[in-house]
Amino acid sequence: MKEPHLLRVEEGPERFAALVAAARAEGIRVGWLELAAAPAPESLEAAAALGCLRAVAVWEGRAVAVKPMGGPPVLRDLLREHFLGCRLVFVRGEVDAPALAADGEAWRVAPASSPVRTLTTPELVAALRKPHPWGAEGPDAANSPASAAG
Repeated sequence: MKEPHLLRVEEGPERFAALVAAARAEGIRVGWLELAAAPAPESLEAAAALGCLRAVAVWEGRAVAVKPMGGPPVLRDLLREHFLGCRLVFVRGEVDAPALAADGEAWRVAPASSPVRTLTTPELVAALRKPHPWGAEGPDAANSPASAAG
């Protein structure tokens, strides 16, 4: 499985609308992962608590699924199950990934092991096509358990 690039964010999805639109215009699939989100609707939580394999709510243009988990989330498993085909996944929560923040009309990418880079939207979208756009992005980053606290 080709691992997507992860970028840790603190702001909500609205702040990244221009970046998502630019990536989609270039055929790049983008995902969003919340690692400490609010609980799902009560009925879905109740069904999951009973042991239902999945609890799903569907309405026009949207679906939400809840499934019980036997332990803490594992990032690699989450990526494989929910983000197959995505080249970029924004992660809001504690994860070992470069931080992304707006810098005026540009973006500031702060990898742990490389200098901070400021990129325009087209530069950032182009960088997403590279296997390691931020430098030595360790392959084990997606193997660590994802923290549910955030």
